[in-house]
Amino acid sequence: MANVVVVGAQWGDEGKGKIVDWLSERADIVVRFQGGHNAGHTLVIGGTTYKLSLLPSGVVRPGKVGVIGNGVVVDPWALIAEIDRLREQGVAVSGESLRIAENATLILPLHRELDQMREEAAGAGKIGTTGRGIGPAYEDKVGRRSIRAQDLKNLGTLGPKVDRILAHHNALRRGLGKAELDKDQIIAELSEIAPKILPYIDVTWDLLDRERKAGKRILFEGAQGALLDIDHGTYPFVTSSNTVAAQAATGSGVGPRAVGYVLGIAKAYTTRVGSGPFPTELFDDVGQLIGEKGHEFGTVTGRARRCGWFDAVLVRQTIKVAGIDGIALTKLDVLDGFKELKICVGYDLDGERIDRLPAGQNAQERVKPIWETFEGWSQSTCGARSWAELPAQAVKYVRRIEELIGCPVTLLSTSPERDDTILMKDPFED
Repeated sequence: MANVVVVGAQWGDEGKGKIVDWLSERADIVVRFQGGHNAGHTLVIGGTTYKLSLLPSGVVRPGKVGVIGNGVVVDPWALIAEIDRLREQGVAVSGESLRIAENATLILPLHRELDQMREEAAGAGKIGTTGRGIGPAYEDKVGRRSIRAQDLKNLGTLGPKVDRILAHHNALRRGLGKAELDKDQIIAELSEIAPKILPYIDVTWDLLDRERKAGKRILFEGAQGALLDIDHGTYPFVTSSNTVAAQAATGSGVGPRAVGYVLGIAKAYTTRVGSGPFPTELFDDVGQLIGEKGHEFGTVTGRARRCGWFDAVLVRQTIKVAGIDGIALTKLDVLDGFKELKICVGYDLDGERIDRLPAGQNAQERVKPIWETFEGWSQSTCGARSWAELPAQAVKYVRRIEELIGCPVTLLSTSPERDDTILMKDPFED
């Protein structure tokens, strides 16, 4: 048995929620290891839709344990609101089903405010953040001035820690022409939310070590996608954390050998939310039609996603940097009915063919896709649960993707319903 890491192989929004839910039935523990409530997973179970942002997908399944690891930045107010929404849908979230790492960094209201103020001040230079304070919270973590979950246990010691964080933030606010923050108000807000968060706090690295040694199956759930990785993504249009599989170990407190099979999730086409390079983006009616058929709107932001053809160059690159063993290809059914499909097989950069996305921002903006064109299919793939149910051209399309990315498609999703899935390999049986 292998523990499994699920990561996005594009710019996020690849359909990880369904795949993680599908895999969580086979897992005992589901761990979030990076990001925050800027992520969004939509699960459709028995006709009921659940929208998760911060909670691990396993919390909607009885008997599973969800863990928010130390690599996650946690907004306590957003977390409690999400737990309350799930309870209204009949999902009980308790201290037994959810554990939060004691050393996880907290997102405070001042982080959200700074995030939004910076985007407003950036004008045309916006990077398209969700405005939820993720980046500023990670900055404070690296700057060694953050408030962590464990600090809520000792409210009497918060004073000096709040002084330290305000010495930084009030200087920034003065520079942006904003009013300074009050220390007592921040302490009062944290004191009010602390009793609601404390029942979930635990030494999660020790919990995971014990459960792993006991033979429990662990599913590590990534947020966003590898192309949004702070090191390996399309910088600076990236998120503020590492989104590749290696972060599963660092962000949850387990050794790298505890991380087993890495499953990458990729759409059968490409989407992106927010600013940044997108070589295969379509600005015509085809791109609009893909967006309409795929219901391409962000789970968290509601923003329309930019749409384009499948980019094999980028997925091949993320497979290498993220250590992906197999791909789960999602939303194949969205391509039903197109007479012609295209796949990007290389880039033209100033007249030279290249087979990777360059790291430089200006070079990324100049690359042009080199296309390979495919005949489409008119039959429906929606709901297919075996290869035999797929049109021949759809099979050819998937097989060609495998060749171009150098990685097997081990799982194929043909609708938002969890059971509409074709499995070639169970990732837990590595």
